[in-house]
Amino acid sequence: MPLSVAVSVPSTQKHDFLAAYVDDLQNVVDVDAIRGAGVRIGADPLGGASVDYWGAIGERYRLDLTVVNPTVDPAWSFMTLDWDGKIRMDCSSPYAMASLRHRMEPAADGTTPYDIATGNDADSDRHGIVTPDAGLMNPNHYLAVAISYLYGSGDDGARRPGWPSSAAVGKTLVSSALIDRVVAGLGRTLVEVPVGFKWFVPGLLDGSVGFGGEESAGGSFLRRDGHVWTTDKDGLILALLASEILATTGRSPSQHHADLVERYGESWYARVDAPATLEEKATLAALSPDQVTATTLAGEAITGRLTKAPGNDAAIGGLKVTTENAWFAARPSGTENVYKIYAESFVSAEHLEQVQAEAKDVVSDALGGAA
Repeated sequence: MPLSVAVSVPSTQKHDFLAAYVDDLQNVVDVDAIRGAGVRIGADPLGGASVDYWGAIGERYRLDLTVVNPTVDPAWSFMTLDWDGKIRMDCSSPYAMASLRHRMEPAADGTTPYDIATGNDADSDRHGIVTPDAGLMNPNHYLAVAISYLYGSGDDGARRPGWPSSAAVGKTLVSSALIDRVVAGLGRTLVEVPVGFKWFVPGLLDGSVGFGGEESAGGSFLRRDGHVWTTDKDGLILALLASEILATTGRSPSQHHADLVERYGESWYARVDAPATLEEKATLAALSPDQVTATTLAGEAITGRLTKAPGNDAAIGGLKVTTENAWFAARPSGTENVYKIYAESFVSAEHLEQVQAEAKDVVSDALGGAA
């Protein structure tokens, strides 16, 4: 059916998605505070779906916002290469974000063109935050800062007074344990779920979860009045929240992360891959906690062996092992003959390497026992 015919039939309705989104944005992010503080924003759509949205947001709310790269090119010729030489619009990668990071390098007089620079992936459901004092933030670090800010209080009271006092914090089980410590410090409930943003949908819909975030730089949160904004990741509101944080507190998100480190400790986080056959991947996905026979991990007693997420008792499709100051999670890849090991240590970078090495042994022993 030709487009000219399709748009003329009675069942076809026209809807301005851009205007509807931009006009409603003030109900989830404090754009008045951003404008009032004069925050200078550089937004890089990385050639993706947000390219026209950022310009409209700046115009609608009279923000000092520059779309630093409005180019849309099906060959992605403007993109810097990722770590393996491939083109990815990965706004959490320092390689893919090299151009924006370069723009934020201080001039000879110490000034930068923007107070906050942000990037989004091609479909704009992820975010990258670049600050003058720290460069590209680790996604886990920014999630912890966003949670601390949204659920915390400022000089004029709660930051989100319209949110239910019982609203929990959602995180995927491979996200940083710094989030666990921040949530405990806030006196809130943590809902830890398997990998996948779908697990946050019921809580965001009914307001029982105020914020949901995952380690791969994806997140969403409620409207300022406590009602649902979206049940999928929204990279634009997480990017704008960085400017709200700067506007209302006078300090960058990376400076706030330094405060969290001082209070809760510094952590080292990484993901590595280990080879696995199809049979081993299937066995790993179906492990039970009692198949893990190890009692220590990197010099600490094991405190938890999880094959189901504590937040909703759903199968995690793998294994998570915790100690007082470290953890690892192992999950089979859905596309390659490897399994992924996520790990974190609150001791040192060297301790993290030890956790990663011993994680492979723990998984190997568990797979052998299962066989």
